[in-house]
Amino acid sequence: MAYRIKQDADACIGCGSCADVCPSNWAMQGEKAVPKNTKVKDITCNQDAADACPVQCIRIEELD
Repeated sequence: MAYRIKQDADACIGCGSCADVCPSNWAMQGEKAVPKNTKVKDITCNQDAADACPVQCIRIEELD
């Protein structure tokens, strides 16, 4: 199964929570966090990143 990571970059406040809990796929770029990969097979740490986001700007969608 594959998943797509979607982020509302405009809503991101740059707190870095996602990069802290999931450094394998999230990094700070300037004042915003960005996913290193938007299509992943394992969502475990990305789900942790989405859950840790205080503004809930990260969504994970299952791909067909």
